Amino acid sequence: MRNIEKTAPYYHDGSIATLDEAVRQMADHQLAQTLSKEEIGSIVTFLKALTGELPTEYIKEPTLPKSTGQTPPPDKA
Repeated sequence: MRNIEKTAPYYHDGSIATLDEAVRQMADHQLAQTLSKEEIGSIVTFLKALTGELPTEYIKEPTLPKSTGQTPPPDKA
């Protein structure tokens, strides 16, 4: 959960723009709970407390290996 504040958008598909909304939806979907704005705020405050220096290796564009004759073709989207 470290640096979750800096990794928006949220969910596997990036469909949630804010941490507040992600917390609200997770409480609803996983716990069948409706949280108050204060409860959501408290959870978000806690999650933000886990924020630290974002390692540059984490945000660096990856270097892919060179293709060879045995490299499979890319997936068609």
